[in-house]
Amino acid sequence: MRANQEVLDCLKEGKPVVALESTIISHGMPYPRNVETALLVEKTVRENGATPATIGVIDGEIVIGMTPEEIEEFGKRKGIVKVSKRDLPIVVAKKMWGATTVSATMLSAKMAGIEFFVTGGIGGVHRGAETTWDVSRDLDELADTDVTVICSGAKAILDIKKTLEYLETKGVTVLSNKAETFANFYSVSSDDRVDYAFKTPEEAASIVKAKRDLKLSGGILISNPVPDEYALPHDYIDKIVDQAVKECEEAGIKGKESTPFLLKRIVELTGGKSLETNIKLVVNNAKLGAMIASSYSKLRK
Repeated sequence: MRANQEVLDCLKEGKPVVALESTIISHGMPYPRNVETALLVEKTVRENGATPATIGVIDGEIVIGMTPEEIEEFGKRKGIVKVSKRDLPIVVAKKMWGATTVSATMLSAKMAGIEFFVTGGIGGVHRGAETTWDVSRDLDELADTDVTVICSGAKAILDIKKTLEYLETKGVTVLSNKAETFANFYSVSSDDRVDYAFKTPEEAASIVKAKRDLKLSGGILISNPVPDEYALPHDYIDKIVDQAVKECEEAGIKGKESTPFLLKRIVELTGGKSLETNIKLVVNNAKLGAMIASSYSKLRK
């Protein structure tokens, strides 16, 4: 594993650092919007008081804090492997290029000593999981790994109620930025209540600090709804998601290949609207994550 010098210096001095995933670059958006978004998210983190650390695997080496040139290559390069926890040993041993998912990014952030990680949406319990047992590794990683994740809820293709039930079983604290309910990715919110709604980044940081001071294992999940002006109506996006899921099932696409297919198909069916919303919500999460990380670093001094 290697980290860039800026990230190493910030961690040594107790300054705020925010981890960012690379799957959104290689598997989440088309080129060049993927690279533009990744760099915009990094810029947003900096503007709000923290240092960004985009994480990926290059030639079998976990990189904490990719350079703009490496991000550009991630955006253009074909055949980059989508990497979860189970894939890390293979990708590292075979000296491959890998884009880290939520679970692999959390693990890498923990190895580097980074508390906060910003993403778009987490994985979760898939629709029909009562028969398929399709549950994302992201949820167990939240239970096991001491990293705070800021997101806009679970990806729209998932079952939110079951996802929250699973997180409750695993003892994961779920917070929300102002809203009483869990964020619903493309839409503003769901009907499902969270454990606690905080009003300021400082308040959220104090809860993270309390968990660490108590030496309670595992992460904290922070839900941050997409701003109203960029949200897509529930009825509109739900119908499109249903259609995309049906097409995915009919095509026999399963496992880790299903999410990229579904997100791409949703972009096509919305005429690009879902992509624009996705970009806005990730940038919004980067702003909140950086502010919480900055508040946390002040509390730790």
